[in-house]
Amino acid sequence: MSRFVFLDRDGTLVEDTGYVHRVEDYRLLPGVLEALGRLVRAGFRLAIVTNQSGIGRGYFTRQDFERFQDRLLSDLSQAGIPIEASLLCPHSPDEGCSCRKPAAGLLEQARRELGADLASSWVLGDAVRDVEMAHRAGCAGAVRVGPEGVDLAKAVDTILAD
Repeated sequence: MSRFVFLDRDGTLVEDTGYVHRVEDYRLLPGVLEALGRLVRAGFRLAIVTNQSGIGRGYFTRQDFERFQDRLLSDLSQAGIPIEASLLCPHSPDEGCSCRKPAAGLLEQARRELGADLASSWVLGDAVRDVEMAHRAGCAGAVRVGPEGVDLAKAVDTILAD
C-alpha cells in the first residue's frame, strides 16, 4: 500500500475556464511544478481525480479529454513528475453514479487498482467536494486550494508537516 496525493485537475493544476477540454485553452497554474516536485521528493505517489461532466452532458468527447490530459501529463513528466493514473467521472450530475465527487468512488478505485493506502493519503482540490470526498474515503486529510483556499505551496507544506 502506498501514500498518495490525489489531485483535482481543473482549478488545482490547470486554469478552470469551465468545461476545460480544448488543448488551446490549456494553462498550467503557477507553482504547480514546484509543489508537485516537492511531493514526489517526499515519497508521495500522485494521481489525478477529476469530475468531467462535460463528457456526460455532450459538451465534449472522451477523446477531447484525453488530448487535453495528454498535454498535462507530458508537461508534468518532462518536469520529472510522474502521475500514476488519471481517474475520472465522465457522468452528468443527474446520473447518480458512485464515482462523481464528493462520492468516494474514484478513491476506492485508486485503492483497488493502484494499491493506495487511503488512510495515509491526501487530496488537493479547489472545491468543497474534494474535501468531502477525502473525508468519505477515510483519507489522512485534504487541503482546499485556489481563491477559496490556500496556494498550492502552502497546501504542500500542510501535507509534508503531517
